Formats: sequence, C-alpha cells, structure tokens
Amino acid sequence: MEALYEQNQSDVNEAKSEGRAELIPSIKLRHCCLLRNQRCVTAYLYDRLLRIRALRWEYGSVLPANVRFHMCAEELQWFSQYKKSLASFMRSLGGDEGLDITQDMKPPKSLYIEVRCLKDHGEFEIDDGTVILLKKNSQHFLPRWKCEQLIRQGVLEHVVS
Repeated sequence: MEALYEQNQSDVNEAKSEGRAELIPSIKLRHCCLLRNQRCVTAYLYDRLLRIRALRWEYGSVLPANVRFHMCAEELQWFSQYKKSLASFMRSLGGDEGLDITQDMKPPKSLYIEVRCLKDHGEFEIDDGTVILLKKNSQHFLPRWKCEQLIRQGVLEHVVS
C-alpha cells in the first residue's frame, strides 16, 4: 500500500506540474486499489478484535499461554482494557457485590453439578465456607456458578452421568 501511495503521489505531482492528463486513469485505479486494501485490512482487524473479545467470554480473564503467544502487544493491551471495562461494568450491576454476567452462559439444568479435577489446583472455598482441596482426578459435587470458570480454564471437567 505504501508503494501504491508513493507512486500515486509522484504521478499526481507530475500530472499537476507537467499537465500530463494521461496519468489520471492510472492515478484513479491506484487510488481505488488503496481504498479497497484499506477496507480489507479494516475488516480483518475488526474480525480479529471480535475474536479477541470472544476469548474473554470463553476463557475468562486469564488467557492460556498458547493463545497469548499468537497475539501482538497491542492486542494484549486491548484485551486487558476490555477485561477491565467488563469488570467495571459487572461491579456496577447487582448492588454491593456486583453481578458476574460471564457465568451461566447456558441456562443451568441444576444448581449443583459433579466435576472431576483435571489438575492440582489447591484449595477452593464455596459460599458456605467449606474449603475443598482440588487434586487431580478427585470428584466433587459443587455449585455450578462457582466452578463454571474453572471448567472453562481447564481445571475441572463436568462429569455427565
């Protein structure tokens, strides 16, 4: 695009200074090519932005290393800013505690589910104060909303009977 722009600039200057009208069609063609390329790049970047936004809803606030590896610094910065904006919005909902709108992406069939721990995670506290030790291959019956984030992160898996 830079080469097209520079060629167009030199032809425009030449057409103006020397009065070469035969250059105008090629100037217009290159200009149309530049506009098309700009639309294509903008569409690509917007699609990539939508995919990065979807990653926040899919993985939560912490992206896996293999996903972060394929993102540039500006995309990581945008993700971080989006994460902060979403957290601020969620804190403004539902009174003092806020409301986590990233939970229960699908309507639950039951409030408690059986989960299996896929890797050692350590202690996990539920609302009634009970502390559960999440060790690899251990199974637990937990509130869905408390473990849905860990399921998306790959720490737990839902055991379907």
